[in-house]
Amino acid sequence: MLVKRFLNATALTCFLLSASASFAQTVGPSGEAATPSSAITLSDADLASLKDKGYKAALLWHTSSDFVNAVSAGAKDEFARAGVKVVVTTDAGFDAARQRSDIETALAAKPDVVLALPLDPVTSAEAFKQAIADHTKLVFLSNVPAGYKQGSDYAAIVTDDLFQMGKQAADALAKSIGGKGRVGWIFHDATYYVTNQRDNAFKSTIEKDYPDIKIVAQKGISDPSRAEELASAMLLQNPDLDGIYVTWAEPADGVLAALRAAGNTKTKIVTLDLAEPVGLDMAKGGNVTALVADKAYELGRTMAATGLKSLLNQATPPFIVAPALTVTKETIASGWKESLNRDAPQSILDAVK
Repeated sequence: MLVKRFLNATALTCFLLSASASFAQTVGPSGEAATPSSAITLSDADLASLKDKGYKAALLWHTSSDFVNAVSAGAKDEFARAGVKVVVTTDAGFDAARQRSDIETALAAKPDVVLALPLDPVTSAEAFKQAIADHTKLVFLSNVPAGYKQGSDYAAIVTDDLFQMGKQAADALAKSIGGKGRVGWIFHDATYYVTNQRDNAFKSTIEKDYPDIKIVAQKGISDPSRAEELASAMLLQNPDLDGIYVTWAEPADGVLAALRAAGNTKTKIVTLDLAEPVGLDMAKGGNVTALVADKAYELGRTMAATGLKSLLNQATPPFIVAPALTVTKETIASGWKESLNRDAPQSILDAVK
């Protein structure tokens, strides 16, 4: 999901970490103030102005996943309301060179609007130059090509309410352990403003709002496949942890495996994003106590609406965020639907019957 979108910008991230701590809110990659996605809508007059013009759109994604499918669905539904045809959809498989080829192929179809998550700021900056020359409207998901200026080069960046995701994770973990105890913090050990803001929002919320909860162990992780090993070491040194925050769902699965190997049914896990393994554990009353997700379908809808407003030469805010959503065992079926606009996996639905 969102955590697999990498941005290499050390100076920006340092600013963002201090900004999120100081202002307790999500800010953009250059410190932009956030506009809620609910503010981005198309009027009936807007839709009428867009229809029957033969406008085309392209969706250029970084990978394929339930998250990407939900973003695409939101975008396609919004484009359909305006009579805009999606002519190209690509999956770069987390390969920046392949994404550059995807961009070149898509631009040959002459789309009027392009929605994309740029994998590599430098490579994508060069690849999207032709789109700018063609006056194609660009809307980016969570990342931006190096050196690009909002308004002249692209319409907006759309992403999650990153601070709220981290804060809600802290609130959920605190609730599950009665507002007191010893917890571990497993954060993303990479320079990437999305995960950095989410992780640090969790930490700052615990430190500010929950004086009886202490973060007594912390580990950075860059390779999700090492999560079980890292968690095992953390638990060996701190066998009495009441809870653990994990930066996203894939490494959380490894942490869950470490807890099971240790026979630990007490330590609670909270993580970000929806995934079947951790969702199933939560549905069965296991260690996972809450999942905090973005509203992926809303992200797609907002990206499409932003691109269409730009096509109408309407001003768009530079940085737009979709709401965060806390999903628990009691709300897992409705939460999955609200986030991804599809039913939860059957295994989860069966477990909560």
